[in-house]
Order: sequence, then C-alpha cells, then structure tokens
Amino acid sequence: MRKILLSIALLLGTASIFACPVCERNQRGILKGITHGAGPESQWDYVIVWATVAIVLCSLFFSVKWLIRPGEKSGSHIKRFILNNE
Repeated sequence: MRKILLSIALLLGTASIFACPVCERNQRGILKGITHGAGPESQWDYVIVWATVAIVLCSLFFSVKWLIRPGEKSGSHIKRFILNNE
C-alpha cells in the first residue's frame, strides 16, 4: 500500500513541474518547457538570477566548510564556555 501511494504521489508531483503548452510557447530560450508564468522581461533578469545563485552557492560552501572545520581554537571562545559550564 505504501509503494502504491508513493508511486501515485510521484506521478502526480512530476506532472506539475512541466510547463503547460501556453507557458511553454511564451517562454524564451533556456526556460522553455520548464517554468510557468511570465518569463524574464530582459537580460537583467538573468543577471539577477545568476548573481543570486552565486551568493547562495558561496553561502552554502562556507556553511558546510565551517560546520566541518569550525576553526575556533581559543580556550576562551564562547563555545568552550558553554560546553564546559556544568
């Protein structure tokens, strides 16, 4: 029963990720067939999106980097105070 429900959910979920024929016809270039609604108005929309992607990827990189190797080596760091305060 669980497999059937999961299969139905996946099949119904994938139908909504493709653009309808009207949206597909109105979209330009790289977004054709992928998104619904109004497409980019100018080339500046692409610049804004790619700048946002770069910011998100940089923040993701540094978040993972500092989670793996935090780098606080000082004995007086607040992390040590909280961990050692029993």
